Amino acid sequence: MFDPETKKAIALRLVEVFSDRRLSVLAAFALLTGSTLAQIPEMSDANWMTYNRTLQGDRYSPLKEITTANVKSLKPVATFDSGERVNFETGPIVMDGTMYFTTYQTTYAVDAVTGQPKWRRSHPDSTPGLSNNRGPAYADGLVLRGFNDGHFIAMKATDGSVLWDTVLSDPAKGESLPMAPIAWRGKVFVGNAGSEYFGVTGRIYALDTRTGQQIWVFHTVPDSGPARATWTNKSDANPPSGGGLWTTFSLDPVNGVLYVPTGNPGPDFALALHPGESLYTNSMLALDARSGALLGYVQPIKHDFHDWDMSAAPVIIQTRGGRKLAVAGAKDGLVYGIDRTRLGGAVGKGLGQQATNNKFGLVGEGALPILYQTAATRRLNVNIPLSDRHFTRFAPGQIGGMMWNGPAYDPELNLIYTPMVDWATSVKLAPTSKLRPTQLWLGTHDGNFGQQDPKSQWGGYLTALDADSGEIRWQVRTPTPLISGVTTTGGGLVFCGDLNGDFSAYDGRTGERLWRHHLGEPMGAGVVSYEAGGRQYIAVAAGLESPNWPLTPGTARIVIYRLP
Repeated sequence: MFDPETKKAIALRLVEVFSDRRLSVLAAFALLTGSTLAQIPEMSDANWMTYNRTLQGDRYSPLKEITTANVKSLKPVATFDSGERVNFETGPIVMDGTMYFTTYQTTYAVDAVTGQPKWRRSHPDSTPGLSNNRGPAYADGLVLRGFNDGHFIAMKATDGSVLWDTVLSDPAKGESLPMAPIAWRGKVFVGNAGSEYFGVTGRIYALDTRTGQQIWVFHTVPDSGPARATWTNKSDANPPSGGGLWTTFSLDPVNGVLYVPTGNPGPDFALALHPGESLYTNSMLALDARSGALLGYVQPIKHDFHDWDMSAAPVIIQTRGGRKLAVAGAKDGLVYGIDRTRLGGAVGKGLGQQATNNKFGLVGEGALPILYQTAATRRLNVNIPLSDRHFTRFAPGQIGGMMWNGPAYDPELNLIYTPMVDWATSVKLAPTSKLRPTQLWLGTHDGNFGQQDPKSQWGGYLTALDADSGEIRWQVRTPTPLISGVTTTGGGLVFCGDLNGDFSAYDGRTGERLWRHHLGEPMGAGVVSYEAGGRQYIAVAAGLESPNWPLTPGTARIVIYRLP
């Protein structure tokens, strides 16, 4: 009678209603038959069905076979080695015992238990750039992904054969499609990257999963209207640039709201060339997933001159205390608890009008209140202006803060877990009078991203925050930046990998490290938990070769773990 997403939405709405009335979650689900729930693949604990496991982006696996008591016995049981030396940032997905993941040019399907290959599909792409891709989406028996040459394709999950291929971006301008898309109700959502390139602006697409036809598009830098007016120093030589999309999105399936984190304005470091609010860069957008209409937004990072994107997708939650939040981390090293209850009332407010009395002073059309903001890494010289006469050192550096892997949420513990980078950058500007348009549009004296501190001075943090208040419950200093996915499980564990090649499990309550396996491969990609044959598995994507990180990588591989 209903499609699977509608069934799930009904189930989630019933849970919400009954929870509000202090009745049990089980009572709500009892109103749906067991057969109905069985037809909802997104409800299965066994699968890891999108980049952050759920559309809401919680990175929480309810599986409980592996626990704080027995995790010390966890062992690698299988490995798939791609043989590729690439910037391996994929977020694997697992559906019914098959794992799908991506490299820059190739899509793989492997057995999620044995690691044995099922199929691979390559798409030759010689586009210059970081040679990275952050993973596929799965919908209706299709695997969907983008490429940096602008092609976005749908492949049959059974054999990798291409069903359709559409072009969404122009690599000649510096546009690319590295982000992991998400899919919902016959639509797949994706956007183009390229915030560092002259004149490139972000576009968010909804495509029909069956045909690849465009359903709607939203421009993160509108061509007209009040948002365009916030670009106060625009000209032919300095067009609005930025707002790219390069990670993934989150979605509230009950209300059909798509949450989109946007990139920085350009030139990245030359604030004098984008002195206004420069909407909708460095923002969290809430869009109607059906129509693409803007329901609300917040711009936590204003007047950015550090290349501090709202980089990672938020986690969409209702906390133990009943707060409905979108919790997001950013490259500025802060974690934001964003109130999402005001979306309806926020629609239609005029830009520049006071939208709330919130202490953070947010203004504008559809402004969403920030209920808390918490520093989860070191912050240094964050308000010191950059200069064309000398270098200015700041942290988080240009590299972040939080990168492409965002927060995780454990509903049992009501804790948010955040991976962070601690690595400072020093930047010297070019004199504005001498700055001339080039394709890479940064504003620095040498056209580069600044100078990173020596590798000996880098590090990172894994932090647990109370989801209701944003208060830090525990924090672990790590020897390298944390850029891999952080995954929490029903067994009370938090898994993540570092750039030294150590894959670790922590006690979700205390932060105590309970288990470590030295892979010897830097990890900046996904960590997933799933079930096959009645057993719980943990898998990690390892191998990272990138000019941004001083590493000695091996080949990109998937390593699969299980208890004996």
